[in-house]
Amino acid sequence: MNRVALNMLTGDRAKFIGILVGLTFASLLITQQSAIYDGLLERSHASIGDVGVADIWVMDPMVDNIDDIKPMQDTVLDRVRSIPGVSWAMPMFRNFIRARLDDGSTQNCIVIGLDDTTLMGGPPELVRGRMEDLRRADGIIVDERDMTGKLAHPALHPGEARRPLAVGDTLELNDHRTVVVGVCRTNRSFMWNPFVYTTYDRARTWAPPQRKLLTYVIAKVRSGDDAQQVCERIHETTGMKAMTSAGFKKLTLDFIMLNTGIPINFKISMFLGFLVGAVISGQMFYNFTHDNLRHFGALKAMGAGNAMLMRMILLQALLVACLGYGLGVGIAALFGNLVGGSELAFLLSADRMVFSATVVLVIAAFSALISIRKVMLLEPAVVFRA
Repeated sequence: MNRVALNMLTGDRAKFIGILVGLTFASLLITQQSAIYDGLLERSHASIGDVGVADIWVMDPMVDNIDDIKPMQDTVLDRVRSIPGVSWAMPMFRNFIRARLDDGSTQNCIVIGLDDTTLMGGPPELVRGRMEDLRRADGIIVDERDMTGKLAHPALHPGEARRPLAVGDTLELNDHRTVVVGVCRTNRSFMWNPFVYTTYDRARTWAPPQRKLLTYVIAKVRSGDDAQQVCERIHETTGMKAMTSAGFKKLTLDFIMLNTGIPINFKISMFLGFLVGAVISGQMFYNFTHDNLRHFGALKAMGAGNAMLMRMILLQALLVACLGYGLGVGIAALFGNLVGGSELAFLLSADRMVFSATVVLVIAAFSALISIRKVMLLEPAVVFRA
């Protein structure tokens, strides 16, 4: 009977393809939109993940995400270093400083200042140069994407391509001359501003004058101590907010979720994918079943029970669900591969693939259920009517 069910399904190719298209579209839209959504959320805290050496981040109590700049007094650093359980603590400067390009245009950069002695908290990967080169006069390390993009030299003549920024080139930051001494590779951030690394003292010199300039203190927990307990000690002693790297990522993520329209926009897109897929597949599957009522009636007249006919319809629904899901996820994965490395965020995780499969199965089950009732109420005598 399974073969009969499959032959009935594929016998009417137009309706079979119509059902398949509906489920494929639903799978594609849900998978693609959820992957872009996850990619954007991942980028929101990518800068925290780049500083893999830090167990704890210390910040102003009012900070609610990585790019919420609220500097502290420099004395916080020494107080953190004195806390039991802290192996080491280093200062970090992070703020927006305007760069002036050769053609007179400006570009806001995220300047990250690292401890002059240890250079802790630097970029996760160096493409050219060494971290020690930051100690050279006016030295900076620039992300490779920005050297060919936002910080590239302007074209000399109309129609020509922009010349990439290169090691040894100069860049003006807040009226200060800087020299590119290295190229790094960082994870793409939620912010679109170029990343520039330098030393802590130099970054403070370049920054606009203000009383407080210490943005973060990054710290390492002593072996054997609990990071959360150390965070509590830091907060009790300094009054500053102290969070583990995972906690800081969650704080940033929660801010994005609560204060932007990203979640609701993507949820609407995924709901529309579900709705369109359910409507198209449900309608086509119902029409398919209706057109095959005489065949189902003949099977009933030959002794097939309602349970057997139900299994046949569920088998048909399961087949198109698997095919539609596979096609949809395959197209979404191909799309993700094509946009990999671009500005578009895309993160296709196993959890999202399971979520997409569940949604497609729900749509297929819905399509089958609206058809099963008609078959259950079918009288075998229908096959003998003219």
